[in-house]
Amino acid sequence: METGNDHAALSQAEAQGVRYATELEGHVKWLDSITGAALGVLAVASGIYTYLGVSSLLDDNGALSFFAAVSYSVAVSVGIFVFWSYLMRLLPAVRTMGSRIGLMISMAIGSAAIVAMSSWLNAAALAGAAAVEQHLARTVQSYQSSLEEANLIAVSAQGLERDVARVRQSFEDLGEQEANGDLSGLAGRGAVFRVLNQKSDELRSLEAQIASQQPLVTAAFSEGNAILSRMRALTVEPGPVEARSIEFSEEAVRLAGIITQLRQLSVAPLVARAAQDLSASVVLPELDGRTGEARGEQQSTISSVLVVLGQRADTLRTAAEAVIAMPPPNDTTYTPISTADAVIKYAENFAPSWAGAIAIDLLPAVLVLILAVTQSAIRSGKERAGVGETLTLSELRAALMAIREMDDARLIAHGSPDPAATDRPKTAEVQPITPKGKAG
Repeated sequence: METGNDHAALSQAEAQGVRYATELEGHVKWLDSITGAALGVLAVASGIYTYLGVSSLLDDNGALSFFAAVSYSVAVSVGIFVFWSYLMRLLPAVRTMGSRIGLMISMAIGSAAIVAMSSWLNAAALAGAAAVEQHLARTVQSYQSSLEEANLIAVSAQGLERDVARVRQSFEDLGEQEANGDLSGLAGRGAVFRVLNQKSDELRSLEAQIASQQPLVTAAFSEGNAILSRMRALTVEPGPVEARSIEFSEEAVRLAGIITQLRQLSVAPLVARAAQDLSASVVLPELDGRTGEARGEQQSTISSVLVVLGQRADTLRTAAEAVIAMPPPNDTTYTPISTADAVIKYAENFAPSWAGAIAIDLLPAVLVLILAVTQSAIRSGKERAGVGETLTLSELRAALMAIREMDDARLIAHGSPDPAATDRPKTAEVQPITPKGKAG
């Protein structure tokens, strides 16, 4: 009794599994009718965006470049369609783990190849113009930093004018003291006064030279900012980005010249050389004291002045060297870039475009996995049932017809009558009826 119940329960489970598998097979059969068309649409769409990406890489717009781009995009579309068609048919059908792993590895390699030959070009078509604009904006930022750094160095060098004026003023004050007789004790404009006046004139000339550079620095910085404003406008103006890139390149060349000019307007090297010459090149006048004692006082005062002169020169040279030691602005050069290179260089800023470009090529991989899971479920539903229980009505009819054809062929081979005649019912013989009472 228990065996019968177990057999009945097993038969019921087998029947449910068969119905489940049959239902899934019906869905798969219906989906197969639209899968090819859907896969073709995806492949064609990818090919179109690939064509746009390839066209952006070709410099020539002639017929040869057109056919080259079309050929490449058609090859990509066919490759994608054939690759995913193979996997949709084969991966769900294999049953061994080794075969599945092999096909999965093949799918991974093929997906990487599709990304390499198509997806990045699709991304270039989707976000290429925006990526080039991003490149222009980054370049503007680099030029702005270089311009500000060059101007900072030039302005800092102009600040040395105050240091020069302070040293000059100190020598002029010492000269006035010498004229009043407060230094060497000899009032008038003698040898000590001439030394102090000599250095005062040198510093006054240097101060005037520094002051003459200020308008040039201001004008160069203003012009550089105007060029930057124009470059910023070019990054967001409507219209083809290629034409804007050409004008942007021209403005970048002008701005690079302005930055170089600002670097050359720095007077720090000039001040450093003047400070070195301030103590090294002193023309000592002839002592004009009337007595030996007076000339000795003058010599002692001139020696003290030379010590002070050396100290002031060291202070001025230190201030100039501090400006010279400031890090120079980075050398910024605008390099034109294609849309394909731009989306790769700034990929982190265009993640949605990259996701869409890759998804349009690799979406069939999801369909392949869905079919693999479904086919596995179909096999699982049928594996506990016998072959006879899984036959459909059409399969049963085909089997009966095959059996009948085999029987007919066997009868003919043994020399039997026409099989068609044996199937016809035999006609009964008609016997004559004899009336009763009459002899034969």
